Amino acid sequence: MTAVPVTMCTAFQATIARSPEAVAVRTAGDGVTMTFREWGVRARELAAGFAALGVGRGSKVALMMTNRPEFYPVDTAVVHLGGVPFSMYNTSSPEQIHHLLSDSGATVVVCEAQFLPAIEKARAGTGVRFIVCIDGEGGMSLAELAAAADPDFDFESCWRAVEPDDVLTLIYTSGTTGAPKGVQITHANMVAMVDASIRLADATADERVLSFLPSAHIADRWSALYLCRALGNTVTTVAERAGFAPGLADCRPTLLGAVPQVWQKLRTGIEEKLGEATGVKAGLAKWAVGVGRRYSDARLDGDRIGPGLRASHAIADRLVLSKVRAALGLDSLKVAISGAAPVSTELLRWFNGFGIEVSDAWGMSEVSGMGSICPPGRFRLGTVGKPLDGLDVRIAEDGEVLVRGPLVMKGYLNRPEQTAEVIDADGWLHTGDIGDLDGDGYLRIVDRKKELIINAGGKNMSPATIENWVKAFSPLVAQAIAVGDNRKYNVALIALDPDAVGGFAEKHGLAADPTLLATHPEMEIMISAAVSAANAKLSRVEQIKKFRIVPEFWQPGSELLTPTMKPRRKPIHARYANLIEELYA
Repeated sequence: MTAVPVTMCTAFQATIARSPEAVAVRTAGDGVTMTFREWGVRARELAAGFAALGVGRGSKVALMMTNRPEFYPVDTAVVHLGGVPFSMYNTSSPEQIHHLLSDSGATVVVCEAQFLPAIEKARAGTGVRFIVCIDGEGGMSLAELAAAADPDFDFESCWRAVEPDDVLTLIYTSGTTGAPKGVQITHANMVAMVDASIRLADATADERVLSFLPSAHIADRWSALYLCRALGNTVTTVAERAGFAPGLADCRPTLLGAVPQVWQKLRTGIEEKLGEATGVKAGLAKWAVGVGRRYSDARLDGDRIGPGLRASHAIADRLVLSKVRAALGLDSLKVAISGAAPVSTELLRWFNGFGIEVSDAWGMSEVSGMGSICPPGRFRLGTVGKPLDGLDVRIAEDGEVLVRGPLVMKGYLNRPEQTAEVIDADGWLHTGDIGDLDGDGYLRIVDRKKELIINAGGKNMSPATIENWVKAFSPLVAQAIAVGDNRKYNVALIALDPDAVGGFAEKHGLAADPTLLATHPEMEIMISAAVSAANAKLSRVEQIKKFRIVPEFWQPGSELLTPTMKPRRKPIHARYANLIEELYA
């Protein structure tokens, strides 16, 4: 008797059999809860409906919705038919949606009512035949979808026919250097990713995960949707940005991943809250934070921790630091990750000072999510940790990081030439990142190969390193863009954080207008101080000689930023070409 191939379908069915009444997905406050049995029943009903619409093996189904429980059975239903569900960013324009629908060949779109107008504009000239609206009018409802089922539909044979090499999902790249490409992630890829994650974190069904990142990004699909299907843990969904902080406190996650800007906002919130303390409480908070930082810095730097500092830290943690972690919902963390963009070592040190070990992880859609991270308890600052089990890493002669193994994608959809450009004949994926490995196997990422600054003197510099130091010294800075290619010195464009400037605007009686804020003398002074502090951490040739605050806020998913807030450098340089030339005048 042959063994059943391991796919995300077999993994999910095994979880249902093992823990049918365990809560799989919930919203904060348990407004909605769904057990694994309920998830499985709903997925079966919807799969029958999708099959009636012609969805089958290899069919593409586009999803556009916020983080909500309904996403889970919808996605799972398509997967159990051998279909390929993929998510589109909720900030996508009709033109961007049209590209994804056309490139994928999607025949069905499942969405929320709020996204219907954009989808209707985008569908012309595509293969989309059906639109399912989960929460309003304008398309087929989920109830109508389930009712369309053929009574003779054989769900069991469908999911059992799915093979490990079948495509599980498409992750469209953020398009920093061109049109988004569809990364084909197979069942085998994700089974390997989930297995490596479980071993890394020694994870069990007791884990709690907060789903707040876009499901169009590999991070949310891997850490919430797929991990939950296989492990049997609980996911709490947060649909709105404003719900993140209360959702965090409600969920009390054991596993948490976020982009650097989210970690920076958490830091700003903590500092503001501690700043409200007065009298003895203010003095105690300042003392405890200082002790926590000295203790964690000594640990990170390998310095001796004397009995006095050890005793002080125990008191500081009991009286202040542990209470801060508990108030935020960060008191149960086993693994905390910063990913999707470079993060400053200063920000990581700051969180370590509060007893929160945030690890800088490296990954990309093409490796099914995460490729390397510091193992819990073996944190090494300045690195992205060790490669996950099963991922081979080597450094090419020019410094590019190459990886090979079961996590590497099947290829780019409809792009065999571009696939061949990044995956060589020996199976090595050329990541486009420059890095190195130390003697203990820890990986350090310098920057993207195509984004390195090479100045007029031939010096190679990482713009991300320069930019991260500026952001580390001011919560007002959302983005700093270092410019200096073929120039004698570096300059920077500064974009303000719309969420962080409210207090400044209120203090000075201003509207939160980026044009007014960018030219305010005190704002100039504050940003100048951050740039000066950053320059003190940089070599002379890396330092920023001049800067300018741009008179607009940069929005995720716009021409200037990807949905995960990575800068699109070429459009930024083009938009502000005159401003850059003024800085060099």
